[in-house]
Amino acid sequence: MIFKNRKAAGQFLAKNLAAYANYPDTLVLALPRGGVPVAFEVARALNAPLDVFVVRKLGVPEQKELAMGAIASGGVQVLNEEIVRSLGISEVVIQKVAAKEQQELERREHLYRGDRPFQYCMDAPSF
Repeated sequence: MIFKNRKAAGQFLAKNLAAYANYPDTLVLALPRGGVPVAFEVARALNAPLDVFVVRKLGVPEQKELAMGAIASGGVQVLNEEIVRSLGISEVVIQKVAAKEQQELERREHLYRGDRPFQYCMDAPSF
């Protein structure tokens, strides 16, 4: 499906999620930056709070475009074990890259969220 813009995409998505409107445990998470306009329309239509879910790629040293994993809001960390194993990436290297990306993640969270705490669903599945 092709949409005129992100706002139209969010409105379409909101119609398909209408069953979740006005529930106290409904939360809409947006992936900055492109996902925010979509999620805004969904949150508005569902009368639900909106928050951002910031994700940062963990690039392989010397091959920054190759992802060995990612970190995200709420302390989420996912590793591509196949990449890590095949390239022999040590835990020390992973921690070093993750620490650098964590600083940028926190900077962006503060930029998008200010001092408000991260909202999350207590029953959300772990990754």
